[in-house]
Amino acid sequence: MKALVISGGGSKGAFAGGVAQYLMETEKRDYDILVGTSTGSLLITQLALNNVGLLYDLYTNVTQRKIFSLNPFIVKRKDGREFVTINYFNVLLQFIKRKRTFGESKSLRNTIKKNFTKSDYNQIIENTTKDVVVTVSNLSKNRVEYKSIRDLSYEEFCDWIWISCNYIPFMSLVTKDGYEYGDGGLGCVLPIREAIERGATEVDAIILESENMDHNKVLGKNPFSLMLSIYGFVLDQIEYHDISEGVIYAQHKGVKLNLYYTPTKLTENSLVFNKKLMTKWWAQGFNYAEKKANQRKVASF
Repeated sequence: MKALVISGGGSKGAFAGGVAQYLMETEKRDYDILVGTSTGSLLITQLALNNVGLLYDLYTNVTQRKIFSLNPFIVKRKDGREFVTINYFNVLLQFIKRKRTFGESKSLRNTIKKNFTKSDYNQIIENTTKDVVVTVSNLSKNRVEYKSIRDLSYEEFCDWIWISCNYIPFMSLVTKDGYEYGDGGLGCVLPIREAIERGATEVDAIILESENMDHNKVLGKNPFSLMLSIYGFVLDQIEYHDISEGVIYAQHKGVKLNLYYTPTKLTENSLVFNKKLMTKWWAQGFNYAEKKANQRKVASF
């Protein structure tokens, strides 16, 4: 059984889309299991339907308004790069409402339902045997949970996709089934082990981070952006752990594991959605996967 695993990474999901397009359209890989975290959870639903074209349109046209119903950021540009500052009015509004997060992402829930319909859900359930699994963090129980489309109604599954993407404390904290949940990446950025435990014998894992951190990270110049930088550091450490655990577990189980990293650092802030950059990243992902496949073919001779 073949599995596709896609890590969290916000706007960097465009790169994963390009890699997946090459693997599925050129290499003709058909996946039985698709497991995603955060932006990976958004990608795998459309990939399970082979809707690569729709996915491309989504990831190259997404805006902040399609994600945030109350945006805690103001995106500014200086010297050719983008950075974020606090939207003081919106954050203050959250404090006045006694909310525990700086922003709200209910617009993302609407975007998910608009682009992943009940008909799409039925097509996966009724016309395929694919298992589509999203990763969430149960903050009340302090544990990671995996939610399969096979166990859930359409509305429930849309909720879990949304919850998997909610980057706390900048996006919505969701109460469901009596527990509070947030972004799956807070507990598991790259769920390779989960794919193997669900029966995968070969795994393609797309990692939305460069393999070697050979550059100096630019830390935030205000408390808000500094918090984002610190969160990024923490998630990087979780990701490294997930990769190491996945490699060891795959070796133990005799599973073939193919890792696809971003060749360079794509962005300092994956919550900034820039159409031009995301279009470029999609093309980079496709070209990177093609180059990796050609290198593999040469090495086999």
